[in-house]
Amino acid sequence: MEMFLMIAAMSLLGVGVCVALFAAATHDVRQAERQANQPAQNAPQFFAPEIATPADRIPIEALLLQIERHVRLEQAAAESFHYAPTAESLHSRSASPLVH
Repeated sequence: MEMFLMIAAMSLLGVGVCVALFAAATHDVRQAERQANQPAQNAPQFFAPEIATPADRIPIEALLLQIERHVRLEQAAAESFHYAPTAESLHSRSASPLVH
């Protein structure tokens, strides 16, 4: 039992030393991250005009319909490959306009 307690105490001491050393080693990194995460000031744009926000926005329903159509087309392409797998059907482009 004494040996078990000695091993447990030494293990905890080792973990404590490792935590202290890790905290000391990453202290500078944490300060640099804090400085990097600060929001930038409104810097003047020397080489580009200010970006105008678009006045007309696309309704969310239209975007959802486009995504649903894309998913249906991709599922149809996957099913057609599943029923007749060929190299041409694997690498063919789908009819969806959202394909990269």
